[in-house]
Amino acid sequence: MLEESPCCPDLNSPAGGWTELIDDIYLGRWVNPATGERSPRSATEKIVIAETLDGEEVSLLRSVGISGGPVAIVADANTWEALGRRVHDACLAGGLAVRATILDEEPHANLAMAAKLCDRVTGVDHLVAVGSGTINDLCKYVTAQDGRTCSVFGTAASMDGYTSSTASMRLPGGLRVSLKAHAPKGVFLELETIAAAPPRMAAAGFGDCLCSSVARIDWWMSHRLLETFFREEPYIISAKNDVEMNARAAAIGRGDTEAVGYLVRSLTLSGLGVGFTGVSNHGSMSEHQISHYIDCFAQERHPGTLHGEQVGVASITMARLQQWLLERPQPPMLEPTRIDEDDMARRMGPQVGAQCAAEYKRKALDACGAATLNGKLQEIWPALRRECLSLCVPVETMRERLSAAGGATTAAELGLDAAFYREAVRHAHEMRNRFSFVDIACDAGLLDDFAAEAA
Repeated sequence: MLEESPCCPDLNSPAGGWTELIDDIYLGRWVNPATGERSPRSATEKIVIAETLDGEEVSLLRSVGISGGPVAIVADANTWEALGRRVHDACLAGGLAVRATILDEEPHANLAMAAKLCDRVTGVDHLVAVGSGTINDLCKYVTAQDGRTCSVFGTAASMDGYTSSTASMRLPGGLRVSLKAHAPKGVFLELETIAAAPPRMAAAGFGDCLCSSVARIDWWMSHRLLETFFREEPYIISAKNDVEMNARAAAIGRGDTEAVGYLVRSLTLSGLGVGFTGVSNHGSMSEHQISHYIDCFAQERHPGTLHGEQVGVASITMARLQQWLLERPQPPMLEPTRIDEDDMARRMGPQVGAQCAAEYKRKALDACGAATLNGKLQEIWPALRRECLSLCVPVETMRERLSAAGGATTAAELGLDAAFYREAVRHAHEMRNRFSFVDIACDAGLLDDFAAEAA
């Protein structure tokens, strides 16, 4: 059996250390108290979260089967200075055949960059990503293509994908999608380094966590109305730690190491949630679509904000939409979905517009479908309202928490053009076949007015 991850006695970590519960989940030992089912065994062999990992780098890599090499340490200029050089030098001193692979230009997680990285790591058996979202996604994707393996030393609490088996990649036409990859063999998260990252990185991670209630309400509604797949486990495993993290929002904003530890735990647990579901719906619904729309189509209007920063603002907007609809004692009346492919091509470009139109048609309602859902809504609306309202976090509470954590709470605070943000709110649901409350608002003829006031 793998040894347990070290804890940090000088920080106020959970009683079982920073990987309390996490160890049981990824090792397949956690039992769902409601169903008696065990958690699936993760492809990740070891997850370590500790205040410091200085001096442990080689032993951690050896613990996941890296015995000699050759090994490539993959970083960008910033993450090389933050942690990459130290990991590289420790590997050299520890007898591993190691190669420094520093991505000179500002890296982006796209297929062109993945091809460049693949060329640079020819002859390497194992990639060690030193970074967060982009570096991790590139290494997971590249190694999954040819059966090599990777591990990651995280440098920021900016996203929840460290343990996931997918990679968020941009296609040649500009569309960002989740592509099949594989989970890292080792995930090593040093809190001192992560807490020292630029504050906006932790604010982005907090924004990525803030969306949990919004995504859950969207997904639950889809399950109840359309009988789509739904699992509770991602929310069960995260519930206790999310309370601790939210209570430390202001300390996260100050870069407090202990508070960042609870943020790292929430992000890790969210990533492990995919092991139960096989999909990212539990933490990615209407709010993530808005962020994806911004990244794909803002172009010169993009303010350089991080995905999680955008998700935080979009979560507040979508929570407001959900709660506005749920206040109604009677359900909205749906009409057949109107898809303007010419307008989609104008806004998105012909190639991406066609891709998104094909995806949108998969959830579009014809006259019969609208009539069927209207009947179902009439039947279940009182119960659905109660169920969803019980999951709501008040919009003002969400705004206060995000602001305390150092995150922007409006499009203006992101530096995003107001007209473009309203366009994203109005049209982002066209990008993905995930039915949410924004689809209800659109098909009920309510979305135009709501989006016109989004800020």
